[in-house]
Amino acid sequence: MTVSLPARRNALFALFFLPGLTIASWVTRTPDVRDLLGASTAQMGLILFGLSVGSMIGILCSGPLVSRWGTRSVITAGIVAVAAGAAVIGIGAAMGTGAVVALGLGLFGFGMGGGEVALNVEGAEVERLLGRSTMPAMHGFFSLGTVLGAACGMALTALEFPVVAHLAIVTAVIVAGLALAVRHIPADGGRQARDDSQPVPRAERPAVWKDSRLLLIGAIILALAMAEGTANDWLPLVMVDGHGLDAALGSAVYALFAAAMTLGRFAGGWFVDRFGRAPVLAASAITGAAGLALVIFVDHQAIAAAAAVLWGLGASLGFPLALSAAGDSGENPAARVSLAATLGYVAFLVGPPALGFLGEHYGLRSALILVLVLVLAATFATPAARTPDPADGRTSARV
Repeated sequence: MTVSLPARRNALFALFFLPGLTIASWVTRTPDVRDLLGASTAQMGLILFGLSVGSMIGILCSGPLVSRWGTRSVITAGIVAVAAGAAVIGIGAAMGTGAVVALGLGLFGFGMGGGEVALNVEGAEVERLLGRSTMPAMHGFFSLGTVLGAACGMALTALEFPVVAHLAIVTAVIVAGLALAVRHIPADGGRQARDDSQPVPRAERPAVWKDSRLLLIGAIILALAMAEGTANDWLPLVMVDGHGLDAALGSAVYALFAAAMTLGRFAGGWFVDRFGRAPVLAASAITGAAGLALVIFVDHQAIAAAAAVLWGLGASLGFPLALSAAGDSGENPAARVSLAATLGYVAFLVGPPALGFLGEHYGLRSALILVLVLVLAATFATPAARTPDPADGRTSARV
């Protein structure tokens, strides 16, 4: 079946939207899940470690799987795992069993990590074929999913709607959305033909890891993914435990963060076209650092809520622009996107347990200083994400 380019692009918009809806549905119920489990902050950090481990396994497997099976197969498997993870999280919360919740988060993380590279490889190809920047908008649909998921989660939290029923509904929505959208993704997208008579030299793969510019781009992703992932994991609890808001208002602040992420991603393309990718990434990092600093150091509920908007705007463009930069940084863009995404997912591996243990001893607000330092450091690496000149031999349309 021949797939039209607009249909392929719109399918990607939907497929980015679905994981965003799922993660926000989980995040807004974290205070309720924590209470159902009777878990401490450190214990929640260990439970969230399941998400980190699953994400890293998924991201490490995704590159070879895309080369072997194509983007459509990997995207399908990833989103099915996301849906299954949401269901298992709900069941574990209803049982009051932290190990089951961690297992569900592991499935969810495996699906997110596994699907992430495939979605971005497919998105980069569509962006190239369209000849204009679309990656920020694709990630904008992920953020739009988080806004809708957060709004629903906030309302259901206020109504004391059961967590297990909420996540069961989300699971059904994800499966239905996947069935409608994935058929518009070409079956052979991202697949690399193998010629066993012409083996690839072993030296070719290490060369990607030795590219200093690519490693700097990975550092940008690590820092800004840490900022985004920290909000996804901890923001409602930071507002509840660190600023004294109730659970519903804590979810409302996360909804503000998600809305700011969405706005930043949908508006980001215009700023990149006008000012360039590296300056926009630097401004994003500074804005995110300002938001984090206000949440950490200013003991005022309204200011903390407003600071979440700055935090969201600052984190919004890190992943899409840095992944585009990785694809532009040299030959074999799929391997480069995979490597950059892998470095970024280190943030999801290290972040939740580290912040949990720091939060247990020093408070969650103080634990965020680690994230603040990383985001500030990322500003010094942003020149590596500059938009390439046409003379460099790669298109400047991918920004």
